[in-house]
Order: sequence, then C-alpha cells, then structure tokens
Amino acid sequence: MESLVSRERQAREYLENRRIVELLNYLTSVLLFVRPQKPREYLISLLERVKVAKATGVAFPFFIDNSNIVSMFEMMDSAGKGAISFVQYKEALKTLGLCAANEDLSDDGHEVLLDEFRNEV
Repeated sequence: MESLVSRERQAREYLENRRIVELLNYLTSVLLFVRPQKPREYLISLLERVKVAKATGVAFPFFIDNSNIVSMFEMMDSAGKGAISFVQYKEALKTLGLCAANEDLSDDGHEVLLDEFRNEV
C-alpha cells in the first residue's frame, strides 16, 4: 500500500515538475481552435517547432492569433458584458498553459476586460 502511494506521489511530482498537464491542456486547446484535418500530424509539427524554439533560444512559437483570443473571451462572456470573472480568466490561462495549476494568482474580485485578457494571453 505504501509503495502505491509513493508511486502515485512520484508520478504527480513528475507531471508537475515537467508541466506535462499544462502542455497537454495547451495542445488540446490549440487543436480545438485550429481544428486541423490531420490532428496527429499537426501535433507532431507543433511539438517539433516547440523543440526547435527551445533548442535555438528563439521565442516560443505563437499559435493563437487575435481572432482566437477574442473568440475565447466571447465564449466566456456569454452575457455580453464585455468582462469576465477573475476565475474564468485564471482558468483560461491554465487551459492555454500560461499559468501553472498551482500558481497563485490573487483574486481581488475585479473583472477582466477584453483588452487586459488580450494583453495577458
């Protein structure tokens, strides 16, 4: 029993330390936005570009354009108020892999406007 708990803890630490969950969330989000005809080939290409960017020190490839950011914001702003809650904002950042799941973003209760969302994403 102790061994099983230890293995689960090790697995969780492995995933957290290497930000695997964030990477998978990011890849899934990109797939949903782009909807390529051949998703496997697209993911391979995407990961190869990330690998090259990391090896060469070039900036991380930018996969989501302004229209995707606006669309994502509008989906969260279903009431059309022009603002989303901080909780929605934080979840969007986590989904896109721009914020670690355990990263502490202090919620001061303010709503996030489209311009602020666009600048952060």
